[in-house]
Amino acid sequence: MESRASEDKRPLVVVISGPSGVGKDAILSRMKKLAVPGEYIVTATTRPKRPGEKDGLDYSFLSQAEFERMIEAGQLLEHASVYGYYYGVPFQPVKEALKKSSDVFIKVDVQGAKTIKDKLPQAVLIFITPPSYEELTRRLKERLTESPETLRRRLKTASEEMQKLPVFDYAVVNQQGKLDQAVAEIQAIISAEKCRLPQRHISLPRPD
Repeated sequence: MESRASEDKRPLVVVISGPSGVGKDAILSRMKKLAVPGEYIVTATTRPKRPGEKDGLDYSFLSQAEFERMIEAGQLLEHASVYGYYYGVPFQPVKEALKKSSDVFIKVDVQGAKTIKDKLPQAVLIFITPPSYEELTRRLKERLTESPETLRRRLKTASEEMQKLPVFDYAVVNQQGKLDQAVAEIQAIISAEKCRLPQRHISLPRPD
């Protein structure tokens, strides 16, 4: 008789979060290039595209009216206003991925991670942290996308977000020049979660 441990592993919802500028996008991009299996959910936003970003790949760039229609129709797993723009996780792609027994990777800010944890208590929350506050400041300055006032606001928010670590299941330090190490640690977390007993069971809430 086969043991239950030999059964197919249940899919995970893995939430990648952390302060702005910590490297969440770079980590997820590297995971895709390394073909880490799973469904990578594209966040919807009303903020303008940055140089090099592609609609439908980096984000789904929507007008405020389009985004508000999605809120009204209950098409978002979570949404929030961040630095004056809407960000949200579409509900349908998550539902479809779980039906196919695919792991789901969602990138959100710290506020959004807490919202998802409230709705999906069995989600795996991973906090991406910089090696130091000074390193985070340097990375944000090098992006050259922030006004001095926006930079100050992001750094103040980052300091507050670091206090939310107890909400998360794991923390991964994204060291400068060691992106593959951060990805390897996330893969190790996924492997460990696949072996845990009892396995996490994701039950999606009804759309709002």
